Amino acid sequence: MTGVKNLRGCGAALTVFLGACSLAPPLKTPEVATGDAYKELGPWTQAEPADRLPRDSWWALYDNAELDELEKRLIAGNPTLAAALANYAQAKALADQARAGLYPTLGLNASIERARESVNAPLISNATPRYYDNNVLAGSVSYELDLWGQIRNEVAAAKANAAASAADLENARLSLIAQLTGDYIQLRSLDRNSAILDETVKAYSRALELTEQRHGAGIAPGLDVSQAQTQLNTARSQAAQTLAQRALMEHAIAALLGVSASTFSIKPQIVAITLPQIPSGVPATLLERRPDIAAAQRRMMAANANIGVARAAYFPTITLGGQGGFQSTRYSNWLSAPSSFWAIGPNALLSVFDGGLRRAQVAQARAEFDASAANYRGVVVGAFQQVEDSLATLNHYHDATVEEKAAVDAAQRTLDFALILYKQGATDYLTVVTSQTALLQTQLEALNLDTLQLNSSVNLILALGGGWKDSPRTASGKTLDGKDPG
Repeated sequence: MTGVKNLRGCGAALTVFLGACSLAPPLKTPEVATGDAYKELGPWTQAEPADRLPRDSWWALYDNAELDELEKRLIAGNPTLAAALANYAQAKALADQARAGLYPTLGLNASIERARESVNAPLISNATPRYYDNNVLAGSVSYELDLWGQIRNEVAAAKANAAASAADLENARLSLIAQLTGDYIQLRSLDRNSAILDETVKAYSRALELTEQRHGAGIAPGLDVSQAQTQLNTARSQAAQTLAQRALMEHAIAALLGVSASTFSIKPQIVAITLPQIPSGVPATLLERRPDIAAAQRRMMAANANIGVARAAYFPTITLGGQGGFQSTRYSNWLSAPSSFWAIGPNALLSVFDGGLRRAQVAQARAEFDASAANYRGVVVGAFQQVEDSLATLNHYHDATVEEKAAVDAAQRTLDFALILYKQGATDYLTVVTSQTALLQTQLEALNLDTLQLNSSVNLILALGGGWKDSPRTASGKTLDGKDPG
C-alpha cells in the first residue's frame, strides 16, 4: 500500500512538473541604441518630475477652452475611435476564449426517447422487443493536461494580442487628438490670414483711391491706377482662396467629431494660441510612453508564445475524461443504482506522420516572430526620428520667426517711406507696389512660421507619446478604464 501511495505521489509531482513546462523560447527584445539626450534640443528643457503632464489632457497646454470642448466631443463621437474600441473588445474576448482552455469542460445530458427497432436489423431475434423506452440522465467531464504548455502559450499570446489592441486603441486616440489639435490650429491660422488680407484689401483700396485722385489731377499716369487695381484684385482673390481653405478645414474637423459637415460650424475669430514649452525628457523613457511601441512589443510577445504552441504539436495531447449517469427503459427504476453507468480514463493522441506539417508550422511561427521583432525595431527607430524631427523644426522655426518678424517691421517702414515719396512725386508707383507686395508676403510668412511652430509642438507631443509622464497604462498594457486587458 505504501508503494502505491509513493507511486501516486510521484505521478502527481511529475504532472505538476510537466505542467510548468513551456516550449516557447525566452523572449529576446531587439536592442536599439539610445543616447543620453536628444540631438536636437533647441530652446526646450529636460523633463523634471514636476513638469510631467498626463496624456489624457495634454491639449490643455494650448490654453484654449474651445479646443478643450472639441477634444471631448472627438473622444465621445469619433467613428475611428469607436471602431478601435470595438477591435479591443474583440481581442479581449478572444483572450477570454483562450483562457477557458485552462479549465475542465463539464457537460450534462438528459433524454427521454420512445424507439422502435427494425425487424431486419442485424442481431435481432424474435425475442428482442420492437418497441422500448430509453431514458438517460448523464454528466461528463473532460480536462486536457497542459503538459507542454500549449494552452498556456495560447493564453499568453491572446493576452499579449489583447494588450496590443489596447495600445492600438490608445494610439488611435492619441493620433486623432493630435490631428484635431493641428486642424484647429490651422483653422485659427486661416482666420488670422483672412484678417491680414482684409486689412490689406482696405489698404490697397485706399492706395487705389490715391492713384485715381492723382491721375484725375494729372499728376500720376494711368499706369499707376492699373497697378493699384491689380494689387487690390490680387489681394481680394487671396482672401477668397483663404475662405475656401477655411471651409475645408472646418469640414475636416466636423468629420473628426463624427458629425455632418452640413450642420457644423466654428465662428471665425482671432484666437491667441499659446506655444507651449515642452520638456522633451530623456530618450530611454520614450520606449515606455509610446503606445505604438507598446503595441509592437506585445505583438512580438504574442509571436514568441505562438512558437511554443507550434512546438507543442510534436508531443501527445493527453485528456482526462469521465462520464456517468443513469439509463433505463422504465421510469420506475431510472434513478436507481442498477441503472447507473460510468466510465473514466485518460486519452492520448499523437500524430505520427504529417508530411512535415508541424515542422512548417514551427518555421512559420519563427518567421512571424522575426517579422514582429523587426517591426518593433522599426517602430522604435521611427519614434526617435519623429522626436528629433519635431525638435529640429521647433528649434529652427523659432529662429526663423524672430528674423521674419523683424522683416515685417522693416517691410512696413519701407512701405511707409515709399508712400511718402510717391505723394511727394519723388518716386513712381512701382516702388509702392513692390513695397506692398513685400509687406504682405512677410506678414503671411510670419503667420505661417507661427503656425508651423504650433504644429511642430503638436507633432513633438505626439512623438513623445502624448506628453512626458510615464504612463502606467501604456507600460503595463492597461486599458482606458484602468483594467488589465488580459
